[in-house]
Amino acid sequence: MQNPSSVLRVGILGGGQLGRMLLQAAANYPVETRVMENDPECPAGHLCHHFVKGDIKNFDDVLQFGKGLDALTIEIENVNVEALEQLEKEGVKIFPKPSVLRIIRDKILQKQYYQQHQIPTASFVITQNSEDLKKQESFLPAVHKLATGGYDGRGVQIIRSKEEFEKGFDELSVLEKLIPVQKEIAVLVAINEKKETALYPPVEMHFDPVLNLLDYQLCPAGITTPTLYKVEAIALTVAKNFNSPGLFAVEMFVDKNGDVFVNETAPRVHNSGHHTIEAHYCSQFDMLWRILLGYPMGNTKQVLDSVMINLIGNNGYSGPAIYEGLDVVLKMENAFVHIYGKKETKPGRKMGHITIISREKQDLLHKANQVKHSIKIIS
Repeated sequence: MQNPSSVLRVGILGGGQLGRMLLQAAANYPVETRVMENDPECPAGHLCHHFVKGDIKNFDDVLQFGKGLDALTIEIENVNVEALEQLEKEGVKIFPKPSVLRIIRDKILQKQYYQQHQIPTASFVITQNSEDLKKQESFLPAVHKLATGGYDGRGVQIIRSKEEFEKGFDELSVLEKLIPVQKEIAVLVAINEKKETALYPPVEMHFDPVLNLLDYQLCPAGITTPTLYKVEAIALTVAKNFNSPGLFAVEMFVDKNGDVFVNETAPRVHNSGHHTIEAHYCSQFDMLWRILLGYPMGNTKQVLDSVMINLIGNNGYSGPAIYEGLDVVLKMENAFVHIYGKKETKPGRKMGHITIISREKQDLLHKANQVKHSIKIIS
């Protein structure tokens, strides 16, 4: 364990809302924080000790940023892995290891990783281009995903019939069999350098069908005990086989038979864990600092049940953000508002979230509905 009196230098690649919330948790620890992002006005920019303007995809920028740091982590997968591999050779601790990022940032390698470790996942084929895709009529209905570069619902298309082939991608992609989903579940798994693990209770995610973005989620997920055991065992298998310390969000589908399939894994703090700030004894952000700094793992148990609602930029508005209806939410008991500090809104952009905690599931759903009808993010 790190000597609590020594201050470690830790870098974060990316300065969005995940970096912002990581830095809010970092304020409780003896750590000197650095952020690299190309926009000095980014959500995390003013909360770190040292801000460096740079491109997280650029080899030289990342290498220069990482030199002399004790540890380095990410808030987005789309970073220069070659530079991280070089820094790792030079003794900088990278969370998660660059080898994990190589697998995760490529959806084809990610699917092959699940196959290799006998982790249940939807069957898939690889398509090189549109012509290749059009040969897969017998595989439909399916989901087409760009191998690299997709995020937050972009780079994902559902294709149900040959008439919808034009929705697909004319570049290297993976075509996954469409699973009849009853519930979408996510589990956060924490692993430290001693290979100790901690699991957060599964959350039940509800997506916006148009934006393909997380709309709201409930914790704990409404699943049976046998399904819970499956979900936890699969999430642990996914995370442990990376052989890397870090925090991993494992997203899964549960079908009507209670069978569980891994959809995707994020090797970092994640939207599906935002509720943990207020609803759990140790938040996902606090947990990652414990892992980065070599402190004991935190308590993942929930204080109360929760619902987390994403605040998304309304359709038809682009420009300086105006938040309508916040006063309604601020009058609610046990509601916690998080605005990410993004100056500009645009349709579908994540601008903040609200967490509500309660003993009653009906109370959570009622208040979540109130939030969705009260708040508008316009310009």
